[in-house]
Amino acid sequence: MRKVKMESRLKVLSTFKALHRTRMAVFKDDNRALTAARLKINEEFRKNKNETSEENIKEMIKMGSNVERILRENVVQMEHVKENTLLLRPRESLLLENVPYCDQPRKKS
Repeated sequence: MRKVKMESRLKVLSTFKALHRTRMAVFKDDNRALTAARLKINEEFRKNKNETSEENIKEMIKMGSNVERILRENVVQMEHVKENTLLLRPRESLLLENVPYCDQPRKKS
């Protein structure tokens, strides 16, 4: 029983740290977003710190991991540079190989 609790604690701590690392990368140089994300992450973990149900803890760890993945894979920074103009600042990890567009459908062999 004690081993299960220790494993859960380690997974919770790991998820907490992953969310904060991702927050730092995703919102780099945006102090307002960094602060808001830090406060939200800390608030959610603090709100559930007394949870004892292993099943609930596993669900919350899963949700935290999903949030971390969504932030890492889908959030892109943009900056207002002029009126009606935004500067896109993608992270290296979001850049994909560009595949040329082809008007002609492929022939089935």
